Amino acid sequence: MTTSIPPFIIGIAGASGSGKTTLSECILTEIGPDFIATLPHDSYYRNQDGKTIEERLKVNYDHPESLETELLIEHINQLKAGKAVEMPLYDFVHHTRSAKTRLVEPKRLILVEGILIFVEKELRDLFDMKLFVDTDQDICFIRRLQRDIIERGRTMDSVVSQYLETVRPSYLEFVEPTKRYADVIIPEGGQNPVASEMIIARLKSLIG
Repeated sequence: MTTSIPPFIIGIAGASGSGKTTLSECILTEIGPDFIATLPHDSYYRNQDGKTIEERLKVNYDHPESLETELLIEHINQLKAGKAVEMPLYDFVHHTRSAKTRLVEPKRLILVEGILIFVEKELRDLFDMKLFVDTDQDICFIRRLQRDIIERGRTMDSVVSQYLETVRPSYLEFVEPTKRYADVIIPEGGQNPVASEMIIARLKSLIG
């Protein structure tokens, strides 16, 4: 991408199952993939190859230390400089980083989505627009339960156990407090058509 206009960077945070991905997909559909580079934070979970499957299952994936945020920051800065990046991919079935990567080209808009993207100041300061999706925790849990069983091959007992032991405590400690950094708080995320349309209209105006 050869342009003198720096990319506009959007961060979408909120609890697991809050509707962040739905909102991101709505924005991507309306704006078009030619204008948006997407970087999900959960693609940047640290590599667990050196651990047994039992050890991997004990990792708190809702803790900031589980993510290689420094690599995400590096990739955002490379995209800002007009350089393509090889984004890592995570294998949620085997709980480790995949050997495959995805090429992400620089675009006019960069969309970063994840539960913990507002925790670290260095990452937070990169965002031109910070959105927080605010959804009742019982709804978030139901969505997470359905997703993990259908898409990630988990059992109901393992999802419930993980939610009680790490997901909810980490949300209260790390995620919910970052709501104060948001420029806009969106109830229900992609399920809120009025808020979605306002954000999309703003982004469309940026790309002319």
